[in-house]
Amino acid sequence: MIVLVKRPTPSAFWAWVTPLVAVIATMIAGGVLFAALGKNPLDAIRTIFWNPLFGPNAGYFRGQLLVKAGPLIMIASGLAVGFRAGIWNIGAEGQYIMGALAGASVALAIYPAESVWLFPTMVIVGALGGWAWAMIPAVLKNRFGTSEILVSLMLVYVAQNLLAYAAFGPLKNPQGLGFPGSRNLQQYTSAYNPELIARTGMHWGVVAAFIAVIATYVLMSRHIAGFRIKVAGDAPKAARFAGVVPARMVMFCLGLSGALAGLAGLFEVTGPSGQITENFNTGYGFTAIIVAFLGRLHPIGILLAGLIMALTYIGGDSAQLSLGLPAAAIQVFQAMLLFFLLGFDFLTNYRIELKGARA
Repeated sequence: MIVLVKRPTPSAFWAWVTPLVAVIATMIAGGVLFAALGKNPLDAIRTIFWNPLFGPNAGYFRGQLLVKAGPLIMIASGLAVGFRAGIWNIGAEGQYIMGALAGASVALAIYPAESVWLFPTMVIVGALGGWAWAMIPAVLKNRFGTSEILVSLMLVYVAQNLLAYAAFGPLKNPQGLGFPGSRNLQQYTSAYNPELIARTGMHWGVVAAFIAVIATYVLMSRHIAGFRIKVAGDAPKAARFAGVVPARMVMFCLGLSGALAGLAGLFEVTGPSGQITENFNTGYGFTAIIVAFLGRLHPIGILLAGLIMALTYIGGDSAQLSLGLPAAAIQVFQAMLLFFLLGFDFLTNYRIELKGARA
């Protein structure tokens, strides 16, 4: 009989190998899914993972890799800090939306005025928008003991409705011939977030994402605050004896993740997306949760995981166009990553044995 035996201490080997195993398992299960849909599984996997990097149009797709990876890495970096402390912000999608709304509103309110200070102001306001939205579950948790998981998640739907209201109402382009959506910020010089290096996809949002990776690495590995965050997550009672104040930890972790999510939204609406629409490039906040866990809540792992997930975005779009795969199948394929990651993660804390003999 096969039994699971709890390890005395978590396995460092399996902690780092599990993401690779999860990616391989996702490819195998995804191939079965694609075959069931009547598509050649090898063609589908090659289109998703190989063609964007080395295919005929790789020159274009490689630049898009940074465009897609930037917001994922930035949001996941903030989420990982809270997750390490046992504080579960599941509403980064809402904070991403509110950051975009807040920052874009600044530019649209003074359009067509030009100023070198406009974009920096939008960056600050975008971060504050995400931070403020994250403070709602933080304050409710500290004051009333509510679950930050449920509150932050429910606020996503509030943010989505505010986004739709803004696109159809106060931020609607008065010269848009009645169509919903704001003015295109790509055509507003002072508010535009352009490519810094042509055809690379590198814009200020990507630069900020790399800075976020470095900053969170320093925070978690070189600063006393990072030590307190780890202790708070691993041993909450010991953390209290060490002087960690839980309420402050909640405010800090949710505030940090909310601010980074808001920044991601701001850089997206001023760059690749360009305008406030009913559902402008949303989904990054939820996908970033997969990225955080796929990267083992480590900044360097998150950087690599963000690039892998961005590759599935680009390759998935290509597979829809060239192979006729439905969008839902690509979404299921992406969700399999988290499913298998969580499924295989038990090997970190348990080992498989045969009853009466070691495996």
